[in-house]
Parts: sequence; structure tokens; C-alpha cells
Amino acid sequence: MNNPLNEIIGQEKIKLTLDRIISSGKVSHAFLFKGLEGVGKEDTAIRFAQALVHNSELPEEKKRKHITQIGNLSEPFIKYIFPLPRGKNETDDDNPYEKLKEDEIELIHEELSKKSLNHFYKIQIPKANNIKINSIRDINHFLSLSYDETVKRVVIISDAHLMNDAAQNALLKNLEEPPANIIFILVTHYPERLRETIRSRCWIINFHPLNNSDVEKILNNNFNIDAALAKKVSVFSNGSVSNALKLINYGLDEMKDKAIKILRYSFGKKFHSAYSEFDDISKESDNEYFSLIISLLIQWLNDFIKFRSDSGNILFSDYIETFEKFHSRYPDINLLPLANRLDEISSRLKNNINLNLAISNVIAEIAAVINTK
Repeated sequence: MNNPLNEIIGQEKIKLTLDRIISSGKVSHAFLFKGLEGVGKEDTAIRFAQALVHNSELPEEKKRKHITQIGNLSEPFIKYIFPLPRGKNETDDDNPYEKLKEDEIELIHEELSKKSLNHFYKIQIPKANNIKINSIRDINHFLSLSYDETVKRVVIISDAHLMNDAAQNALLKNLEEPPANIIFILVTHYPERLRETIRSRCWIINFHPLNNSDVEKILNNNFNIDAALAKKVSVFSNGSVSNALKLINYGLDEMKDKAIKILRYSFGKKFHSAYSEFDDISKESDNEYFSLIISLLIQWLNDFIKFRSDSGNILFSDYIETFEKFHSRYPDINLLPLANRLDEISSRLKNNINLNLAISNVIAEIAAVINTK
């Protein structure tokens, strides 16, 4: 039977690290999987849980059965915790599903089914903004389930940064006095939102962006994305399957056109026109779309630097004319500081910066460059 870790796409160093940890027999009681969203953290966590069973002394038939159960996110060898909506009159002592409506529970089951078939699928449930304390307390029910004690079990906490204070306190008690044969894996792209007392009790595993071919492969295999489209968006994805899917959803070509217009109007100090390109974004408070636009703006700036030095692969290759015209007007302009400042603005979105203020800052930063040429 093949080692489940070998099924992970990309993240070669992490696969090797996890395999060595399992082989050593000294598996930490808690891990923190951190890194960019959409690089395979949850898929790796699930396959790590499967690999623990694969490496156990169970008979082969039982191994296959339990590995399949884990892949389907079925207890008792895995517990998958994720953000849930809060039910009417729900208290912290209620079962996490007890006060939810039937249609909410049905949707949760549907989303979990999609996740079990595709570990890269992002569960989407309306008003599920936090991981509730009763979801963490429900771990006690998981601990009470009967199982073969020769196998370590895994609790995966998806979007761990969404645990509220009470939930983090409850989890901390488990980490301070870890239950026997239980491994906690916290998965997050915002580790700084977790308490230091939690982070310090975890073995931190840093996930890196995927290469373009791995993003393509996952889009093909897991989401049935056309090969040509997968190749096209992968180069703009920054190594994230999530980013690639968002670019497909919003329309990559349309977004590239918008990015070019924002640059053109901002460089030309046509502020009203520049703001109008952001109009739909500001009305919908769409931080996700805004972040993607900034990413494309930064990529154009980096491409211009490559164009001028005649080095590196240019992703905006269908906009060479814009580079030529800009270079003819501003042959000595330094755009690297601007790219860094736009990246800083994008980073501040994590701290819930006002979107209209961020838009104003982007336009002002781009326009100011021409004054300092």
C-alpha cells in the first residue's frame, strides 16, 4: 500500500519532514501548519493522519479501511473542526449543531461531502465567521469514541485563526494537558492571530507557495479546470490554488485590463477615472478582489522592471506595447519601491483596513511616482 504522503502534490521538503517524524516514532502532540492560503495545508494534514495509520501495526485490511475513513473526514480516527454559524439562542454549552436550522445542517453535510472528495475545496457556509467554543469542547466527545489504541488520532482545526478567545482558551487546556494518542493540527494563513501560548506549544511547519505546474495539476485533477485555462492562471496565482480559482471566478483577462487602466489613469493623474475602476469593489467591500488587483498591479511593475533589463519571464506578455510606451516616457523611473509599498497596503488588509482608504492610498502611491522620476 502506497504511503499517503506520496499523494501530496508539491511541498517536497514538508513530505520528507513529516515522513521522518512518523518514522522516528516521536510525533509531537500538536502542529501548526502555516502558509499562504491554497498551498495544500489541509490536504497535507489529512494525508499525514492517513500516514500515521499506514505506519501502524494494524492488519492491511484495517489500514485500508481506516485510511479511507480519514480521507472521508469520518471519525473516530480524525476530527475536522471548522467555522460554523451560531444558532438562535445558542449557548456555549450547546452541541455545536444543536441550535442550527435543518437547512443549515443539510448545507454543512453537503460542504463536508465536497471537502471529503476534494481536500483543496474550501467549505463555504453563510455566517460561519468563527470557530465556536462548543466546537472545541466537542473534542471531548471525539475522545470518548472507541478505537484501536495502537493508532494515533488527529484533530484538524481549519482556519484556526478564527477561534474566538473562549475557543482558544479551551484549546489551550488540551494543549497543556494533551490527551493520549491525540495529535492536534492547527491550519492557518494568519498564525499571528493565534495566541503565543498556543503557537509555542506547536511544532510549526511552514508551507511555501506551489510552483506553477503543481497549481496546474491540482486545478486539472481536483477542479476539472481546462488545461489551457489552468496554465494561464497558474502563472498569476503566486503559487496558490485559491488565488487561481479566484482569478478564474472573477475573469483573469478582465482583471488584467482593469489593472492596466488603474495604472494608466493613476500615472496620468486622472484620479476620477482611476477611482471609477475601483467603484464596484468599494461598493461591495470586496477585499478579496482588491487584493487580487493589487497583486496584478505589482506583477505589472515587476514585469516592467524585467522588460527594461531584458531579463526574466514577462507574465503581461500580451501588453508589451504598454511597457514600450511607458519606457519611452519614463526611461529612468524606479518602480521597485512602488511595488513594495503596494504590497504593504495589501498586507494591511489583513488588519481590516478601510477599503476606501486603501484604494485612495493605491492611487496616490502610483501617481506620486511620476513626481519623483
